[in-house]
Amino acid sequence: MKIVCIGRNYAGHAKELNNPVPEKPVFFMKPDTALLHPHNPFFLPEFSNDIQFETELVLKISKHGKHIAEKFAYKYYDEISVGIDFTARDLQSECKSKGLPWEIAKAFDQSAPVGDFIPIEQFKGREISFGLKINGEWRQQGNSRDMIFGFDRIVSYVSRFVTLRSGDFIFTGTPSGVGKTMPEDEFELFIGDQKLLSFRVK
Repeated sequence: MKIVCIGRNYAGHAKELNNPVPEKPVFFMKPDTALLHPHNPFFLPEFSNDIQFETELVLKISKHGKHIAEKFAYKYYDEISVGIDFTARDLQSECKSKGLPWEIAKAFDQSAPVGDFIPIEQFKGREISFGLKINGEWRQQGNSRDMIFGFDRIVSYVSRFVTLRSGDFIFTGTPSGVGKTMPEDEFELFIGDQKLLSFRVK
């Protein structure tokens, strides 16, 4: 399986990092080694002094697809969760300043914790709220209505370049409010009032 991540999909987040709002989806990828095994802590890597959290809705692809028309894209995912796109912001800034790829800042081990998946049909087209609590306090809250590119547009666009397969994950972008991750932080991730993931930072 593979992990596809959509960047700059909320105007507020693009603004807080001084990035332009994209005219079409921007995506990058993480390997399956970026997943955090259930019940394991997240260990801060030694190569960065600024690991930042980015809370995102995550789609699970349900069948193979290539060149998927946007009007049919909804048929290719049926579950949703919430996850963290951990980013080594200091390394990312260095790479961007030199015009280099971002993989070392985005694709490192355990950089993509994902919660339990739930059927997306329970939302029946409604807007989906989600958020992150750290140490019991809300640190990020977002809603699918604020995405620049919706789920169907994302799935269709990515499938023009990369074949999607059953079991692939798509991180759909983070709202504003990203911040630095600290040792002993307790993360709790929600869709609505359902807690789908929790872990501690070491």
